[in-house]
Amino acid sequence: MEKKFRKIGVLTSGGDAPGMNAAVRAIARAALARGVEVMGIYGGYSGLIHDNMIELKARTVSNIVSRGGTILYSDRCEEFKTEEGMQTAIGVCKKHEIDGIVAIGGDGTFRGATDLSVRGIPTIGVPGTIDNDITATENSIGFDTAMNTVVQMCDRLRDTCESHARCNVVEVMGRGAGDIAINTALALGAVAAVIPEVPFDEAACMEKIRRLRADGKRSFLVIVSEGVEHFSEAFAKRVQAETGVETKFARLAHVVRGGDPTLGDRILAAKMGVYAVERLLAGESNLVICQQDNRIVAVDILYSQILDRKYKGTLKEGMLEKCTAEQIAQMDCAIEEKKKDFARLYAMVNDLAR
Repeated sequence: MEKKFRKIGVLTSGGDAPGMNAAVRAIARAALARGVEVMGIYGGYSGLIHDNMIELKARTVSNIVSRGGTILYSDRCEEFKTEEGMQTAIGVCKKHEIDGIVAIGGDGTFRGATDLSVRGIPTIGVPGTIDNDITATENSIGFDTAMNTVVQMCDRLRDTCESHARCNVVEVMGRGAGDIAINTALALGAVAAVIPEVPFDEAACMEKIRRLRADGKRSFLVIVSEGVEHFSEAFAKRVQAETGVETKFARLAHVVRGGDPTLGDRILAAKMGVYAVERLLAGESNLVICQQDNRIVAVDILYSQILDRKYKGTLKEGMLEKCTAEQIAQMDCAIEEKKKDFARLYAMVNDLAR
């Protein structure tokens, strides 16, 4: 039986991602359909502290499903990390009679969601990040659009590479994760991918380019994740020096975050947004909505955060003590599968570039 809610808030925080607006629309309309009012909070947790919000009606969110970015804007709020800031935010929630919040964003957003939940404001997180670096979910809102943007941009680069018999080393976004890079490298038929998750054999890459050029191949693409820092531009110069193939460097940067969301991101945003409202109104809290085995599920945020840190090697002392032996075994299994997936994709890129 659903708990009685009068009003909920929705915010977007951290880096923007295509599909955030579609998620806001889904959350607002799912809540309104259940008789619950919705407040849109501007600028993430900063807007919650400074009481900057607007009531969302069905018409307010009309025609935003196809828009990139976020109509609620975004910010990274240092003030919210303090107890004083959090108490101010809670006071604003009480002032507006907000009974719960859906927070759309990445790992930093989820930490904020936990801070609210433990202080009495039920909060549920929805993963909105192009990087797809939330380990507990197979997919995040914005990831599909970002990959499509990279493919479109690189297809254009390939045209001029082919005309001039060049190589182009392309650095793509992803923070510390190689998800965008490895998947787009496979989709583009790149000669190589450079990602943080798998060691890169530079000598083998150079030899492959030399061999393929000798066989008559004119154009080459190498896709590099920004998570491999201070590498791309210097590597492009080494490719030209060691292979004789004229090589250009391109950093796609924040263009990867923009643009209208793809069908995939719009559907994912709708499914996750509606499910978040269902769980929140059922009285649940401190959850992150995930896609696992192509199903939308709810995962405990603490479990999600510890799994994320365990995978990324950033666990703090004592964190695992909060988990059961069964949970730790589940984490180890999930991490092993993720590593295997990267290894398989990496091998595919190399095998198909012949």
